[in-house]
Amino acid sequence: MSVVLCSPAQGDLLKNRRAHAFGIAGLTLMLAVASGGVARAQSAPVGVPDKSFPESVTSTNDGTLYAGSFNLGGVVKATSGGKAEQFIKPGAGDSRSTLGVLADEKGGMLYVCSNDLSGLGVAGPGDAKGAALKLFDLKSGVLKGSFALKDPKSLCNDIAVGGDGTAYITDSFTPNVYSLKPGGSALEVFATDPALAPAKDGVGLDGIAFGADGNLYVTTYIPAALFRIAVKDGKAGAVTALKSSRPLDHADAMRSFGDSLLLIEGNGKLDKVTVKGDAAEIETIKDGFTEPVSVTQVGNTAWVAEGKLSYIIGDNKGKDPGAFALKPVALP
Repeated sequence: MSVVLCSPAQGDLLKNRRAHAFGIAGLTLMLAVASGGVARAQSAPVGVPDKSFPESVTSTNDGTLYAGSFNLGGVVKATSGGKAEQFIKPGAGDSRSTLGVLADEKGGMLYVCSNDLSGLGVAGPGDAKGAALKLFDLKSGVLKGSFALKDPKSLCNDIAVGGDGTAYITDSFTPNVYSLKPGGSALEVFATDPALAPAKDGVGLDGIAFGADGNLYVTTYIPAALFRIAVKDGKAGAVTALKSSRPLDHADAMRSFGDSLLLIEGNGKLDKVTVKGDAAEIETIKDGFTEPVSVTQVGNTAWVAEGKLSYIIGDNKGKDPGAFALKPVALP
């Protein structure tokens, strides 16, 4: 029997979050490699496997894309000019539904957020309890570690990795950002603040990325907001709510992008975020995506995943979501 992670109230929160514009995912990327080793993006969207609703996407420098499945679990990958193939089998290492994924080439790890979503009617593989961060070898796919989020209300959402190899994890149902040091035996609470707690009928922490200033930046989904977590000598400092140049709508996944950040808004936007002091300038790079939830960068191209999760846990449940795709966007 599957174990329900969420209480009914928590299930409603997540359903609210994902139903509005949660869509992630493409499970495949292809890049053409130009002469001289310069990666050049294909102009056409990349299709992904049918009946699989991905929730996060990541990539390596050679253009390989890794994406997990919200409903089926596991992780697939696609190489340049190749076909999507299963990399982490559904249920591997007692994993369940796959949310955040992050490839850390320096450390040779693929980080995976595993969650029991049976409370939402999404069975996923296996019957493991709770939320956990899974570590798989980036080359072989072999499980290297499993670390539980101890709070029974937790939802492991997304991951960022610092220069020293420490991983940082957002928890959507608590006000906690967790950390895992290289060789660590358990997750530790790195930062916590009431401002990061889920609001009533809302969903809390979501995207996470390092800024060029060495600080961590996180989003909350409902209500949408952007925060800076000061980082000094590996320790968390003040948590500051940033004033955005325009209101955000369902602030979701986030990735580092030079001296700025890439941000997905669930209402269909890919944004560039430039932080100046306690202000965040929001510039929309491209609008019109269908339920986007994640982005990854390869060279001068962003690949945006459209996952259409409202068709599995939202208002469109039971309807045909059509084809899934990752869509290339030229970056400024």
